Amino acid sequence: MEPIQLLVFDMAGTTVQDHKEVESCFAEAARQTGLLATEERILAVQGMAKRAVFEMLWQEQTNEHPAALQDKVEHSYQVFKSILEHHYQNHPVKPTEGCLELFDFLKKQQVKIALTTGFYRRVTNIILEKLGWHIGLDQNYIGSSNSLLAIAIASDEVAQGRPSPLMIQKAMATLGISDPKRVVNIGDTPSDLASGLNADCAASFGVTNGTHTHQQLQQYPNNGLFPSLTAVHQYLKKNHLMVKLPVAEVNF
Repeated sequence: MEPIQLLVFDMAGTTVQDHKEVESCFAEAARQTGLLATEERILAVQGMAKRAVFEMLWQEQTNEHPAALQDKVEHSYQVFKSILEHHYQNHPVKPTEGCLELFDFLKKQQVKIALTTGFYRRVTNIILEKLGWHIGLDQNYIGSSNSLLAIAIASDEVAQGRPSPLMIQKAMATLGISDPKRVVNIGDTPSDLASGLNADCAASFGVTNGTHTHQQLQQYPNNGLFPSLTAVHQYLKKNHLMVKLPVAEVNF
């Protein structure tokens, strides 16, 4: 069993505090553009690339072929982008409980940190800059030994967002990591968990202080659920950065 080389983290709800901002912005965009989307349905698709979600929900509502819905999809998506960007530009952004301490621990252990997100690049950058996590990243959002992050990937930079594994695989390829069994994925939504499992990571862990509760996430395949990144930190430290406990023992 080899130590972990890379931890891949989701942003909103996992490393960045989420007080249902994204859900609220999505619901408002849906309302303004005539799309029917319940709170439960919006929650179920959290973590996925948002344009793809609008396409999915418009198709569910109208049962039309996707090609016939492009104008409606694009309108909803542009309204959502405007609402979301305005929100993050005008409200504080804070890391989640235990996030900075875990990042510091990983840096000291020379474990690479990747951020992946269902956001597109502009919103991703607003959040990174507010937190100061952009410092040291180059024009391709790749870091160095002096930056906090090794890489930050937005959903519009791959062919498919979650639950596809492409963002995780892009991080691995860029950082020169070939073995997915030396990678751990952490998120707070079903699509986050699925992306890690689809990438064949050593583990795809969930945190339950983000958008989904323990009860909600336990219905989906996962390798362990934690109440916060503080608990993830404790687990990794205890196990010397190796994933070696059965699922039942890491479901805190």
